[in-house]
Amino acid sequence: MAYSEQLADRIRDILEPLLDAQGHALREINMFGGLCFMVRGHMCCGVVGGTLMLRLGADGAAEALQQEHTRPMDFTGAPMKTMVYVDPPGLRTKALLRRWLDRGLEFNGTLRAK
Repeated sequence: MAYSEQLADRIRDILEPLLDAQGHALREINMFGGLCFMVRGHMCCGVVGGTLMLRLGADGAAEALQQEHTRPMDFTGAPMKTMVYVDPPGLRTKALLRRWLDRGLEFNGTLRAK
């Protein structure tokens, strides 16, 4: 499945300066039929089609699923309890995308760096 280069560029535009300021690098890997962004050695977020994929942990994902434009990540056919999809209407502005990415970075910061 192809992924949205436009969304990938928007993510890079937000994450790269933040991570540079923290002394971390953003790494990209083709995964899940899309593009995955790795932070501190862990999957943080990604793009599948035109949808944002976020790793939020079980509690963060459960909370996120209470909001509009989110749904469980069910890439394997079974929902992944620690990850969600955010559909394009929930990403229409830079501020909205940034809020979601901040959530992913917050969870990523709880993980031990690899």
